[in-house]
Amino acid sequence: MKKLYRVKKNQEFQRIMSVKRFVSCPVLTLYYSPKREDISRVGLSVSKKMGGAVQRNLVKRQVRMMVQDLTDFHENFDCIILVRGAYLKYSFDLNKKELEKCLNTVRIKMQHPKKEIL
Repeated sequence: MKKLYRVKKNQEFQRIMSVKRFVSCPVLTLYYSPKREDISRVGLSVSKKMGGAVQRNLVKRQVRMMVQDLTDFHENFDCIILVRGAYLKYSFDLNKKELEKCLNTVRIKMQHPKKEIL
């Protein structure tokens, strides 16, 4: 995933999470915020409870590759992915399927915003 497509600054993380729109699954929580620009961006957060720095960096690399495979970055939203502790219990393929379900749910909610309860 190119750096152009990443949310990096704390203010941007806070802005996206303050909208309080999210989708959860056992493996991760995905916060999203609508936007008007052409390029969507993804932020990634892995807690220190996941393990040491090596373990957290492995998880971040895996999630970045999943996002790169599952999206074309021309969506109408920015998102923050919070990885949960259960991520380590499942295989890469199962985690990827869970992320895909969450992204598809967000896409549906963004197409039909009136049906969403705030």
